[in-house]
Amino acid sequence: MPTSNVILRFCGAARTVTGSCYWLRGQTFSFIVDCGLFQGSKTLKELNYRPFPFDPKEIDFVLLTHAHIDHSGLLPRLIKEGFKGPAYMTRGTKDLLTFMLPDSGHIQESEVEQLNLRKQQWGRPEVEPIYTRADAERALENFKPVPYEVWIQPCDEVRARFWNAGHILGSASIEIEVATEQREQRLLRILFSGDIGPEHKLFHADPEAPANFDYVISESTYGGRKRTRADPKHRRMLLSQEVKQALRADGVLIIPVFAVERTQELVSDLISLRESGGIPAVPIFLDSPLAIRVTRVFEAHAHELEDLAGRARLLDNPAIIPTETSEESKRINSVRGGAIILAASGMCEAGRIRHHLKHWLWREQATVLLAGYQAPGTLGRLLADGATSVRIQGDEIHVKAHIRQTDLYSGHADGKELVAWIEERQPIKRALCLTHGDEEEIKALTAALAAHGMSEERIIAPVLDDEMELLGDGASPRFRPAPRRLDPEVVGRPDWHNEFAQISLDIRSALDQAADDRSRNIVLRRLRRALEVSED
Repeated sequence: MPTSNVILRFCGAARTVTGSCYWLRGQTFSFIVDCGLFQGSKTLKELNYRPFPFDPKEIDFVLLTHAHIDHSGLLPRLIKEGFKGPAYMTRGTKDLLTFMLPDSGHIQESEVEQLNLRKQQWGRPEVEPIYTRADAERALENFKPVPYEVWIQPCDEVRARFWNAGHILGSASIEIEVATEQREQRLLRILFSGDIGPEHKLFHADPEAPANFDYVISESTYGGRKRTRADPKHRRMLLSQEVKQALRADGVLIIPVFAVERTQELVSDLISLRESGGIPAVPIFLDSPLAIRVTRVFEAHAHELEDLAGRARLLDNPAIIPTETSEESKRINSVRGGAIILAASGMCEAGRIRHHLKHWLWREQATVLLAGYQAPGTLGRLLADGATSVRIQGDEIHVKAHIRQTDLYSGHADGKELVAWIEERQPIKRALCLTHGDEEEIKALTAALAAHGMSEERIIAPVLDDEMELLGDGASPRFRPAPRRLDPEVVGRPDWHNEFAQISLDIRSALDQAADDRSRNIVLRRLRRALEVSED
């Protein structure tokens, strides 16, 4: 039965990069595109525990763009809370999530176990994990793989088609058509970009998708950035320079990696460089059980991936030392120099990387190479922004290691590439919605599109929980009132938890730098007076 209206709600990734989730509903259907985990500040991460802005039992189906946790990480909770329908995704995405979601559940359990120990000491009530490994394993039963470029019909009024997005294995942009009652417009056409990969990305063909839509919902992660352009030879040369500089004087190079794609790209290039003599023959530790399992998925899909057919066995190489068990990981601590350590997570928020950073950040012989996007409020972002001290597992660590960044392995199109991708989708008849980006990146991409002739009136930057009617008499969609879970002003920005952590470090630094105890007491008295004034 055709619908008389379609309502779209932005349940995540609006003026922020994580928590991707879009809810579409009409008279007889209700479905979501993506169901991602919020990452970054504690204020954002608390949304993972709050009720969904929809009833999971009322959702008919899910369309999933790709496997990254900020797009898929709340699927186990959705199913745990009553969703019974299918979740459609590509085969590559399903194979990756077979390992990624149970690993995410394990991380939830481990982090909550540690948190509850502290809460017991503080006399505070305990909390439950968002979901468990068992919840995630049960969720896999709802996953339905679909091929690229073939229409599927999840319900009578809606059909969808998946297109290669060139971002990671299995990633897709999703084309959707909704049957409507409007005489002049029998089909409402919508495109969700997912995450768009850059041109000439390692392993993947350039992104593809059709044109001529009513609405395009596009990511804007790097909307204001210009990425380093490098062919494979130049990319490996630049990586070689970073590695050799880090390993000078018996140094250690630590690379926080995203388990999916970034790990496999770096491993492939590091093997090539070691075999060609482009870097010293030092041990290369891959210290992430998830990254190891995901690499095996890549090996199984080698025939589908560019640049990997000749190196289908990334792990069975004498250059790479996979460390799956915690005992193997702990033995890396015995290394005194001359090594490369790759460990998850890429934003340094969880996983074994925090253990390695705690062990090495205070040493000048260490170099940390950040090779991906760092969300506001994460440990990776603090390091990228030049923090001189950070807290890891409750301990203050002075940062003496060299902090480096590279965009050579970025999985996202930059501003110029996003403009080109959006222009290829024209005509966009009603509106372009820019999501999955910080406010500055969205503004920069909007300005770039306007400079290429697109009317700014048709470019929308929704905020979290905005709701739009997609069918109507006007030239542009109409916003509807909807309850908000967060004040738009706090979305995508560091919160008071980040400010408190920084002030704590600043106080410690001021006390350490004070000349004597008398000076330290002066600092403390000033702090007390400031607190007394705030109470008044």
